[in-house]
Amino acid sequence: MASHLLNHSSKMRNASKLLHHERALLVRWFSGDAQSSLNRNRDVWKTQFHESSTTRSVFEPASSFNKRSFGMQKRNISMATIKRGSIIGFGFNGEISRSQVLSRRCYASASDLPPHQEIGMPSLSPTMTEGNIARWLKKEGDKISPGEVLCEVETDKATVEMECMEEGYLAKIIRGDGAKEIKVGEVIAVTVEDEGDIAKFKDYQPSASEPSAAPAKEISAPPTPKKEEEVEEPGREPEPKVSKPSAPPSSGDRTFASPLARKLGEEKNVPLSSIKGTGPEGLIVKADIDDYLASGAKEVSASSKAKVATDAALDYTDIPVSQIRKVTASRLLLSKQTIPHYYLTVDTCVDKLTSLRTQLNSLQEASGGSRISVNDLVIKAAALALRKVPQCNSSWANDYIRQYNNVNINVAVQTDNGLFVPVIRDADKKGLSTIGEEVKQLAKKAKENSLKPQDYEGGTFTVSNLGGPFGVRQFCAIINPPQAGILAVGSSERRVVPGSGAEEFKFASFMSVTLSCDHRVIDGAIGAEWLKAFKGYIENPETMLL
Repeated sequence: MASHLLNHSSKMRNASKLLHHERALLVRWFSGDAQSSLNRNRDVWKTQFHESSTTRSVFEPASSFNKRSFGMQKRNISMATIKRGSIIGFGFNGEISRSQVLSRRCYASASDLPPHQEIGMPSLSPTMTEGNIARWLKKEGDKISPGEVLCEVETDKATVEMECMEEGYLAKIIRGDGAKEIKVGEVIAVTVEDEGDIAKFKDYQPSASEPSAAPAKEISAPPTPKKEEEVEEPGREPEPKVSKPSAPPSSGDRTFASPLARKLGEEKNVPLSSIKGTGPEGLIVKADIDDYLASGAKEVSASSKAKVATDAALDYTDIPVSQIRKVTASRLLLSKQTIPHYYLTVDTCVDKLTSLRTQLNSLQEASGGSRISVNDLVIKAAALALRKVPQCNSSWANDYIRQYNNVNINVAVQTDNGLFVPVIRDADKKGLSTIGEEVKQLAKKAKENSLKPQDYEGGTFTVSNLGGPFGVRQFCAIINPPQAGILAVGSSERRVVPGSGAEEFKFASFMSVTLSCDHRVIDGAIGAEWLKAFKGYIENPETMLL
């Protein structure tokens, strides 16, 4: 152990001199014996001196030196982790509109390839585990610069542009246009610094796994038990004797059967040579014939059913499932299986709301503004009700309930690519015209499949309206996790209601709304209180303007 420490300390003293030489010399110095020595010493230190403060004072400078030496220069990648010369990580937050490249730098070895950089599939949303390549905007051999878009990536939420972070040349595209189900971190392209190195990556294929992780897995993996040991396990119970069809014996073997079994076999046309007897010394008995006939009947029945099903098969077309639809399906299934839903329905009179909307639209048209829809008024009323009953503006977090101070309303938008839920941030503080403009812009983006992460992340409550566009009177929506509530809005219909007199009647328009609640977060009385507040804003819309 002392010799290892002395060996490493001497190389560390020499390393400062090597920093003044060319980069190629430094790479060669680390790619050979020194690198393996560093790895061996590091593993020994972690094993022998994990709890020792003395070891920390020795190991930390070596770790920082390793990062400075292999990194060569600081990259503009937030949250990146530099590990043994590789940048493993990516920049992401809720405010970016383009992705930053997940890359891994590889240096020249004694084999063949020049220094290059592997570009990995980045994670562009908290729920993304894999993505698809929509199309490449750069082709092999093109020069690339920081900020330029390399390709468009179809995530579980939208299609996002992936930017290049460094200057160089696109040497090889590993996963081309239309490539699907690419795991996060999987290599999709290779870049080089020198144009002359492009041809060397014509037949390049990335390694299946991280080289540094392989030895650790090999060491930690338990030895595989041999099949012979499993077969000869002493405590194994004997299998019950069941008559099964077996391969016919060779021509020199005789078939032994009882007279009754032989007679029954002749009557039923059963080949005795295909039956394994369970009697003394393999004698075929009547029970063996009965078992054979029973198993044969099941097989004939199954085959006949399969034939009937095949004959009656319908003409159909298999439609490929997009990444967005896959994630939507899994999240909604998870919601239904893990969230205790309950539903509250109320009818609201919308006569005053319709009258106010008519007045506001006349003012909007006079000023050149966009028309206000009923859905815009519903979003505003829902946001104000959440401000009034903040318990519904919450989510379940196992050990606590998180109550949000911002009221961000997701609006369900159906497109040809699937269901999107863009978000209106701080809807309780915005005017109706602003809400209407944002809904139109986000709906257009959703239909064009050009939503960015900040367009749909961070919602605290969802509104789904199938009444106005489709005429659905009432429905129950599935909660969008991790939210605790979603409002399903139906269509309005004219009804006859009692008037002020004993025999007087009048017509009024009513709209049915159903609140789906997570019972872990919203108790029944709290949900009813929220619906009461929402109904108050709808039936007296002037209060929303105060």
